[in-house]
Amino acid sequence: MTDWLADAVRVAILDGRLQAGALLPATRVLAGDLGISRGVTVEAYQRLADEGLVSGRPGAGTRVLGAGGRRSAPARSRTSGPPDRSQEAERAGPRKRPAAFAGQQPVPTGRRERPDAAAMAAQREGIDPALLPERWRARAELDLSPGVPDLSGFPRAAWLRAERAVLEQASTADLGYGDPRGSAQLRAELTSWLARTRGLRAEPDDIIIVTGVAQALALLAQRLAAHEPARRPAAHSPADRATGHGPARRAATEIGVEDPGSRGSRDELAYWGLRPVPVPVDEHGLQVDALAQTGVRAVSLTPAHQFPTGVVLAPQRRRELLDWAAATDALIIEDDYDAEYRYDRAPVPALQASAPGYVAYAGSTSKTLAPGMRLGWLIPPPRLHAELVEAKRASDLGSPALPQLVLAQLIATGELEQHIRTVRKRQRSRRDALLGALAEQLPQACVQGIAAGLHLLITFPELAGRIEDTELAERILRAGVLVHPLSWHRQRPGVPGIILGYAVHTPDQLRAAVRRITLVMQQTSPAGR
Repeated sequence: MTDWLADAVRVAILDGRLQAGALLPATRVLAGDLGISRGVTVEAYQRLADEGLVSGRPGAGTRVLGAGGRRSAPARSRTSGPPDRSQEAERAGPRKRPAAFAGQQPVPTGRRERPDAAAMAAQREGIDPALLPERWRARAELDLSPGVPDLSGFPRAAWLRAERAVLEQASTADLGYGDPRGSAQLRAELTSWLARTRGLRAEPDDIIIVTGVAQALALLAQRLAAHEPARRPAAHSPADRATGHGPARRAATEIGVEDPGSRGSRDELAYWGLRPVPVPVDEHGLQVDALAQTGVRAVSLTPAHQFPTGVVLAPQRRRELLDWAAATDALIIEDDYDAEYRYDRAPVPALQASAPGYVAYAGSTSKTLAPGMRLGWLIPPPRLHAELVEAKRASDLGSPALPQLVLAQLIATGELEQHIRTVRKRQRSRRDALLGALAEQLPQACVQGIAAGLHLLITFPELAGRIEDTELAERILRAGVLVHPLSWHRQRPGVPGIILGYAVHTPDQLRAAVRRITLVMQQTSPAGR
């Protein structure tokens, strides 16, 4: 009921029926008119406020803030069906890898989900950075690397039931070369599931099934590098603003990225020829004023649960970001990282729901099921759809058919949602155990990102200028615990910090890890020397 009400008001704002400044009914009055509980209307208004669409003050009511430049739905430009595949089962020759940019750290081979090495430690020991994570893992008794789900909880029985059902029903055509956009069944199921859980506005034909967010970034980066929009004159027609059509295009060289932010995503974009430009992140999320000053025409971010700080993009920042995209005809790449694991309340709806013409939405099953499934989805702005489908076809002819059909079955039967609820409950208990141990043994620690996700961040401002967090992580590793230094995921200098993933270990193991970290910190802190 809350989803229905929030969606109805959202659509009315975005299509212009509710204008900026309009006063919404009081929550008690609206609840009475609709015959629903007041709690439903309160939660719906709160979600809209989180999206930056409305604003309320005690005694003044709730008023519409407006949709800015996001109102019109862009015209569609996509393939009406699968491109001709005509025996293109093999492609000739490997793709040439772009050279590294001057001044940039060497990037790994585009593997988004492999933890990166500490460049300082690698250079000190003369070790290939790509080998360092495995080497460190071999020395760790407790691996608290972030971004790793609990693979022991993979729903094997449910997957097996779904796969048997699929194999009993699948036609021969289902197992052949299919639509490069992906299985029609999966795209249909994703449409309703993403609308219900993430507030997305999409049809099955809008969705492209990919092999994870990494491939979504790769496709988008290649497209940006070839056809990034040229700077427009200050005035252009409303039709151009809505559809993204207009003046000529030039190749892109830069893209804004969160700093700190995912090193893996940054490396993926760099691999395909874009230079990541760091944009600061604070307690409200990406600093849009700093983004605007860079002059970039595209940005990649994690607004639902920023990696690694864990902050949610604040309502005012959402508005500013979407207004920036509309004013500059820019592209926003929305990596919906960890949105499924929100512990205090329902997650904030995706940015794509407010501006489908400017947001390319990407998600995957890497955290909900397993990264090895290589299942994800991309919902680009309509004007990019046809080119991205063609690029997907040229890349791999389409994602594997059987896992797509199985995932569609899991969504249709409700077993995927049941699995996520089970995992969310388990991860919340692990998070609580980790927080309790930190509060008891490291009360001075500044802990961030606790409301959602599978990791948290600890910063140590008092150690700034005294020790690098790579050295701190090395000392913690010698105590048997593997953590990520915050600097691995940062381009600019900042306070020392460590990132702790808690998805894989039991509460007792997490408490044991905190005890070891505490001993290291006692020896490291000025008072402990």
